[in-house]
Amino acid sequence: MRADTAHSMTLTLVLLAGLWAGVQNALAGGGSFVTLPALILSGMSPLAANITSTVALFPGQVTSGFAGRHLVSGAGRLSFRALFGLSVVGGALGGWLLLHTPSTVFARLVPWLVLFATAVFAWGSLRPKGEALATRLGPAGAGLAQFLIAIYGGYFGGGIGFLMMAALTLAGVPTRHAAATKNVLAAVMNASAVALFLNSPDLDWAKAIALGAGAIVGGLAGVWALHRVNERVLRIAIVCIGVALTIGLFLRPI
Repeated sequence: MRADTAHSMTLTLVLLAGLWAGVQNALAGGGSFVTLPALILSGMSPLAANITSTVALFPGQVTSGFAGRHLVSGAGRLSFRALFGLSVVGGALGGWLLLHTPSTVFARLVPWLVLFATAVFAWGSLRPKGEALATRLGPAGAGLAQFLIAIYGGYFGGGIGFLMMAALTLAGVPTRHAAATKNVLAAVMNASAVALFLNSPDLDWAKAIALGAGAIVGGLAGVWALHRVNERVLRIAIVCIGVALTIGLFLRPI
């Protein structure tokens, strides 16, 4: 009975982590840094937690992307189809790199990348309206940024939501549309990794289902918020999430 109770409590913790991660992924990104600690605390190894988290969060990413599809857009003269294609190719290349190089290289860069992305997003979104934006990504710059983010996403993936939000807003995409667009592109990047992990012996299906269910509900709640939350409040919330995530990443052991 005690074992059953402990197992139920563990699945409840994982479900709540998925709910939180789903909302965070839909609004800004970084949900995996909620789910990974929760899964490790539940007794899983870091490798098994990473695999289970990636598989579990994927349905939520697809659901969030589909629910917010009406807000999806390209980046200026760079069409959404081009962003989609760059994400597919970059994600596949990142997955190939993952199989041939140590993940510690990118893992050490994650806190700095999220810090940079949060700073760029804050500067681009919260500056006074009368202040001119001196730096703006054109189609080539936005395409290159998305391709590099996609490679990183296929390789490691932590903080890709913030990186895409930074790149898309710097390319002139409104915050609401940037959040919806990055939800779809994040799902595209992770699709190949999920296909590789489905047959892994490290995948814990019970926890993946609980986590995934929470992430789907949280993702839908996050998309609902995208349509209704005040634009400036949304920007401030995203920056706060970014700051908290950055601090957590710098404090966590590599």
